[in-house]
Amino acid sequence: MKFRIARHTDSLEKMTDFYVGILGLEVLGSFKDHDEYDGVFLGLPGHDWHLEFTVSPDGPLHTPDEDDLTVFYVIEDVYNGICDRAAAAGIQNMVAKNPYWRDNGITIVDPDGFRVVIAQLKKRP
Repeated sequence: MKFRIARHTDSLEKMTDFYVGILGLEVLGSFKDHDEYDGVFLGLPGHDWHLEFTVSPDGPLHTPDEDDLTVFYVIEDVYNGICDRAAAAGIQNMVAKNPYWRDNGITIVDPDGFRVVIAQLKKRP
């Protein structure tokens, strides 16, 4: 099974900059004017998942709330790098509604207003 999360946006460049520049994902592919849609695929090479963001003449109609989360589990070095890049970009850590995320990661907001949780993988004894 492969996994893709696809979301419509009106800020394709800002979304790409956020997920690449802050989270460290890579552009895996993109397309232009496919039935009036432009889009980008973001992820990490060699993994069976990616995010897709698209734009079209019809803008998005969604409204994020505090429990709409994309969660990334990362190792300590990656976690610290994301925290540092987010802080340098002026992106503040939000207080997560769910206490589990407050205790186990940081919550930041992407350019569309959706929350992204970065949780540090725990080392097993």
